[in-house]
Amino acid sequence: MRGFVLGIIVTLIALAAGGWFVMTKGYVDFSADQRPSRIERRLAMGAMDAWSERRAPDVKNPIPTTEENLVTGAKLYLDHCAGCHGLPSNPSGQFAKSFNPPVPGFFRKAPDMPENQNFFITRQGIRWTGMPAWNHILSDTQIWQIVAFMTNIEKLPPAAQKVFGPQEAAAPPPAQTPMPKGMKMDH
Repeated sequence: MRGFVLGIIVTLIALAAGGWFVMTKGYVDFSADQRPSRIERRLAMGAMDAWSERRAPDVKNPIPTTEENLVTGAKLYLDHCAGCHGLPSNPSGQFAKSFNPPVPGFFRKAPDMPENQNFFITRQGIRWTGMPAWNHILSDTQIWQIVAFMTNIEKLPPAAQKVFGPQEAAAPPPAQTPMPKGMKMDH
């Protein structure tokens, strides 16, 4: 029995050492232009969901869902969030294709998390994703106004929709620029 337990301990130490070696010697591809593996996506999203469920304070949005607050939330979203999370005219967002893991496009699919978790994630940010912690830039009231806007994104009053101007078709994606001869990217 002692040999069996020792074998398990040695195996765990060898796995940890192998993982450390692979991570610290540059064998893991952290480039944002490569899709994460299925395992990485599952682990990261599962961990992020568990983190926000555990850490987000159990509070209700103190901002009433008035037209004025939705318009203010729309303006804040336009100024701070739309470049990554999209607009009605460009639901994927200007920078969305530059992120891995992918950035949620809220005009393609409305947020499905409870408001307290959306507030927590917006306020605290998410490490290694490009999602900043807005608590150093926006007040809690402003973050709650953005959350109210996102909660009601599919049923905005006309005044809030007007913030985004006329709904024009999105611009075509930029053409791919070929790599200069002799330049090689190792992926």
